[in-house]
Amino acid sequence: MQRLLKSLIDHLLTWVNLVWLGVICLCWSAIALTCYPLLPRRWGTAFGRLGIMAGFRLYSWTLSLTGAYRLDLRAIDSLRSGSPVLLVPNHPSLIDAPLILTRHPNLVCVMKKELMRNIFLGAGSRLARYIPSAQPRQMIKECVEELGRGGSILLFPEGTRTTQLPINPLTGSAGVIARRARVPVQVLIIETDSPYLGKGWTLFRAPSLPITYRVRLGRRFDPPQNAADFVDELDREFTRELAGALQEAWLGQTSEPSENRLVQTE
Repeated sequence: MQRLLKSLIDHLLTWVNLVWLGVICLCWSAIALTCYPLLPRRWGTAFGRLGIMAGFRLYSWTLSLTGAYRLDLRAIDSLRSGSPVLLVPNHPSLIDAPLILTRHPNLVCVMKKELMRNIFLGAGSRLARYIPSAQPRQMIKECVEELGRGGSILLFPEGTRTTQLPINPLTGSAGVIARRARVPVQVLIIETDSPYLGKGWTLFRAPSLPITYRVRLGRRFDPPQNAADFVDELDREFTRELAGALQEAWLGQTSEPSENRLVQTE
């Protein structure tokens, strides 16, 4: 009986939090649609990024207040007032970007093109001038320009959610962007003890709650001299930092050798 009651509560909290996230996103989309043609680009961009940060922060507070998540995102706060940087996290869950975006007021997310057309996320991402990833060369160019304007970039170097230990094959985009923009690369290490919203997890399938989720800082790399060599360095850093991570319990116990897992992108 106790197990059944917990399952019912977990389902209820999951649905309530998802609906609440949808309400937040739709309300912000309506505001963003109105503001996009009216505000000058500079003001609209700043307003868009602050609005996304505020909306996702409200959502993260709800996750904590309802007991659905045990969140620790404090490590990201040290990056808020610094110089432009390229943030490269691992990517175990769909919720990674929203939670990271709660902590930084001038962070530009590199997003899949289909998400930028999404009714919940599209208008807000366009107002904030987020960058679509569909065309790698154009994406790299826009990231370099944004870093030159003083913004920071959030880029998931796996390109999709993690499905193997310790991390999926990496693309070379981070190294190319950092080399051209002459900015450092800050590794973020995400740990979570639940496969909720990981690859293959259906949106409305309820997890066991609460979920432990934390982000910590990994190594900060100087702007690389060689983008191809940098992919190897980045892969070794993730492999080292993710040894013993919480997700080892659900991501599986085997992975391919590091040298076979790298995907170069110029």
